[in-house]
Amino acid sequence: MDITGDVSIRGNRWQRLFRRQQGQKASGEGQDGVKDKGKHNTFLGMILKFNWNEFIVDPADQFYYVWLQVMILPIVYNWVIIILRTCFTMIALSYLPVWLTLDYVSDLMYMIDMIITLHTGYLDQGILVKDLIQLRKRYLRSKHFLWDVASILPFDFLYFAFGIQTPLVRINRLLRIPRLNEALDRMETKTSYPNTFRIAKLMIYIFVLIHWNTCLYFALSSCLGFGSDDWVYPNITDTEFGSMRRQYFYCFWFSTQILTTLGDIPHPEREEAFLFMITDLLIAVLVFASIVGNIGNVITNLRDRDNAFFPNHELVKAYLRSHHISKELRERINNWYQHLYINKKIMRENEILEQLPLHMRTEIAVSVHLCTLSKVTIFQNCDRSLLEELVLKLTPQVFSPGEYVCRKGDVGHEMYIIKEGKLAVVADDGVTEFAVLSDGNFFGEISILNIKGNKSGNRRTANIRSIGYSDLFSLSKEDLTDVLSEFPAAKRHLEEKGRQILTKMGMLEESGEKEEGEGEKVEIKIKRLESNLEVLQTKLARLMMELESSNRKMQARVAQLELEVSELESQLPEDDGERDRTPGREQGVGREAEWEREEAEGEEEEEEGSYMKGEKQGHGDDSNDVSKEGDGESTKSTKEDAERVVEGDKCGPKNPDNQGDKREDDGEKIQGDDRPGKGDGAEIEPENGKEEKSGKRESEEGKEHREEKDKGKKAER
Repeated sequence: MDITGDVSIRGNRWQRLFRRQQGQKASGEGQDGVKDKGKHNTFLGMILKFNWNEFIVDPADQFYYVWLQVMILPIVYNWVIIILRTCFTMIALSYLPVWLTLDYVSDLMYMIDMIITLHTGYLDQGILVKDLIQLRKRYLRSKHFLWDVASILPFDFLYFAFGIQTPLVRINRLLRIPRLNEALDRMETKTSYPNTFRIAKLMIYIFVLIHWNTCLYFALSSCLGFGSDDWVYPNITDTEFGSMRRQYFYCFWFSTQILTTLGDIPHPEREEAFLFMITDLLIAVLVFASIVGNIGNVITNLRDRDNAFFPNHELVKAYLRSHHISKELRERINNWYQHLYINKKIMRENEILEQLPLHMRTEIAVSVHLCTLSKVTIFQNCDRSLLEELVLKLTPQVFSPGEYVCRKGDVGHEMYIIKEGKLAVVADDGVTEFAVLSDGNFFGEISILNIKGNKSGNRRTANIRSIGYSDLFSLSKEDLTDVLSEFPAAKRHLEEKGRQILTKMGMLEESGEKEEGEGEKVEIKIKRLESNLEVLQTKLARLMMELESSNRKMQARVAQLELEVSELESQLPEDDGERDRTPGREQGVGREAEWEREEAEGEEEEEEGSYMKGEKQGHGDDSNDVSKEGDGESTKSTKEDAERVVEGDKCGPKNPDNQGDKREDDGEKIQGDDRPGKGDGAEIEPENGKEEKSGKRESEEGKEHREEKDKGKKAER
């Protein structure tokens, strides 16, 4: 009784505690539900407020790379599961809700991928295009859009015709394979281990191929009859071969044996089996060739990488054997190679980075070696640009234990900066150590700085020997001179440091300092002369330009005068032609006068007619002279010629009027006889003679006029 009472009391206590805990959980869930609801509402608000027209994906961005990796899942799912559900009906029906859910999730991802592809920008002349209209046109007109649409067509409605157990209607989902290739290529270029990734990608391809062969083998065995012969799958009524896992694993093992041509495979007995085996063996040859080729490429790439990072040891060993080098030296060389390979000491940095642009090489060198270079006391107060220039000129070198870096009296061609290791400054006997140099120290700068007054010249002033394996950077004399020519302050700083060191060592001549001061004065004078020379050169250039402009003006003036002369010469033949045409006109008028003279029989009228003709010719010549002189003469000459022309015009009209009056007076006399008289020829001949004399007179005047103009042009020139 007591025991049952205690049990009931304890049960009531546990019930009370359980109820309290449930109440606390319910209140907590209510608060969490309110919070989740608020978060859900804020998330929906963010989605609704998001401006999808401004959503542009950069193909070089991390988001695009991650999305490509996500898209691998639905593509691989369709390539693996569709054929599996088609051939293994038991697996398809057993997990049908799971398959349908995964199917439509993959379809949703396909649609989201189309939207992201639609909003993915592209480069046009190196600039990312973000205009959504152009992106739509480019995507809708591309082949990728056709493949994407074909892979998302809703052939699932064929389930109503063929039944839910026929997933082969979704075979078009396999057309999204270009997206998978793009994702794998992008991963291969971005990974730090491309060779390992290539092998993994090859193994995935082989797995998918064997998986498809497994499914086709099981489907063929189902058509031929399970257990009908030794080649097909055993009878599924047997409990040993009836489970789904046993069916898939057995078929996968059998397909692996066929494609790898390993193991004892039963011989086929039917034509369908023979065709299947022939196809598999041909595919196996291709698979074997692809495996061998890819593995060979990976090994070649690894070997090329080693050759690029480290010197070729095999060639050196062959050279040493052919020249019978001593065993001790060969061991030292082999130890040096081992040290490089074990500790990953890279000796060909410049060759490896040669393909990169200059600014990228500079950034890499700065990130790798700037910390070492900044430890050097001589470069601590220098500009960063100087350090960047020096970093590109550094050459890595590795010295073995006991090896001399430089000896006293050697000609110095480079300076050294210690990156790692320790070096000793030793006496000529090789035993006495004066000092020990460690990380960040430098030496050899005195021999390459060309300090005036240095008693040793460009010779080394100390013996430097490596205590252990030492990593050094060498900077050649030519490279340092090129860099310091652009940084004179750093050059003076280095030279001052070198003078201080030489002064402490007692190897700097005082006369050298004076000579250096005189040299500086001479340099100042040279700079002053150079500046004066530049000023004189600018003045000379200015004078030359003025001379050229004046020459151009003179040439233009001469050309203009030549054109005027040519125009005048072309007008002279025209004036001669006018003079030739004038006698003809005068002969026509003379004939009329002859008719009148025959009627009137008066010689005085003939003389007046010839006088009138001569006046007309004179007026014509005056007008021609005016036209000739009006082209290039001064305004005074043109005014005088114009006055002459006006006077000629005043005299000219009188003659035609008098001639008209005479014609009216003699009109009654002309009515008699129309034939010309006998004296016509005798009367015309004197007129022709007068015309010839006037023509000679005019030609002489034209020559005199031309000579005067030529004299004027010569005077102007």
